Amino acid sequence: MNDTTCALVLAAGKGTRMHAGAMPKVMMRILNEPMLWYVHRALTPVFGERLFTVVGHGAEHVTKAFPEHSDNFVAQEEQLGTGHALQVAWPRLKAAGFRYLVVVNGDTPLLKPQTLTRLLDEARREKAALAFLSIEAPEPNSFGRVLRDEDGRVVSIIEAKDYDPAKHGPAPTEVNAGLYFLDMKFVEPLLGWLSNRNAAREYYITDLVELAIADKNTVLAVNCGQDLSLLGINTPFELAEAEERLNADIVREHLNHGVRMHNPTACRIGPRVTIKPGARITGPCEIMGDAVVAEGAQVDAFTVITESWISEGARIRQFSHLEGAEVGPEAVVGPYARLRPGAILERESKVGNFVEMKKAVLGRGSKASHLTYLGDATVGEGVNIGAGTITCNYDGVKKHATVIEDGAFIGSNTALVAPVTVGAGALVGAGSTITRDVAPGHLAVSRAEQRQLKRRK
Repeated sequence: MNDTTCALVLAAGKGTRMHAGAMPKVMMRILNEPMLWYVHRALTPVFGERLFTVVGHGAEHVTKAFPEHSDNFVAQEEQLGTGHALQVAWPRLKAAGFRYLVVVNGDTPLLKPQTLTRLLDEARREKAALAFLSIEAPEPNSFGRVLRDEDGRVVSIIEAKDYDPAKHGPAPTEVNAGLYFLDMKFVEPLLGWLSNRNAAREYYITDLVELAIADKNTVLAVNCGQDLSLLGINTPFELAEAEERLNADIVREHLNHGVRMHNPTACRIGPRVTIKPGARITGPCEIMGDAVVAEGAQVDAFTVITESWISEGARIRQFSHLEGAEVGPEAVVGPYARLRPGAILERESKVGNFVEMKKAVLGRGSKASHLTYLGDATVGEGVNIGAGTITCNYDGVKKHATVIEDGAFIGSNTALVAPVTVGAGALVGAGSTITRDVAPGHLAVSRAEQRQLKRRK
């Protein structure tokens, strides 16, 4: 793509039918990623850094989520329509020296780069001043209708709210997909002629079609058949449909590359997830973010994994929840375990049912098999953590570290009050509250004296 062509994403809309509240529609999530993320993903291979985004309603949410695009945001303070958004962005694009512009609605997460390339190629071949994509939709619903004359030439696009069968004739099935190519040289004189004399009292970018034709410019509609993936997302139902379609594509791709899945239709896998051939996944489960599942790893049903690394031969058992964790080779997690950000399991270590870790390292071959909390802790190799053990890491003001050195044995129901170190090979008796360091190879016991009294009847 040459340097005279840029892209503009319209992402300022409120999306009333989405019931998103203060959140802009483009920030509604599909497989844990905002809709706008998918649009940027499709545009970036074609346009690189020549990608601009119009923000308005809830702009702070968009700018926070996409800091890498911060230099290319354009603010639309009043949301007066798509045509107004184009007018607001125009001076910025013109000053940058661009000649050609592709405008994309920000609610089209199923858009593919090859679709954009087709629009550009056909527009340039026909030397069009304006071109747009259209599709055949049996149920046009809220989408703009494309009107043609008897010879098949495009006449105008009429928005759904303004379409009058008595005036415009029977509703066509060809609708506007919301992707436009503009030759800025020919379109610039037309911007001032945009009007808000319509049902929505907004300035429509679609009115440029009729204005360009009246100005004797070439206007082209590139019909993509029944490719419904080009339609925008306007309702929660359409959002769910788009997610189902994207997820099915992702699952199919992993299966085709050698990932073994049981109950694959119940697996939700995000677009940034990496799963190596030979891994085994059982649904229902959810794997999101930049998660990596290595070859030979196994993820059982009812697990949720986000932003985590699962190494070769590791196993994540049922009902476990991992976020920002690293699981080493041959390590075992769960069932019913929770690994929070900063949790690291080294090779052949194990955390069992109802164990929680945060900012903690469990050394090679060490085990915390049940009912344990390890926070701000470093556990060495070959350590056994008894059931009911907790690291008391928070004093009400700040967090403190616990260190358990190689080969130590922590008896059940132990409280380790940080900051504290248990030396290598030390033994802590069950039921102890440890407030001072334990020397290597020593036994530490801290219990109240047991008393036995005759029971009263």
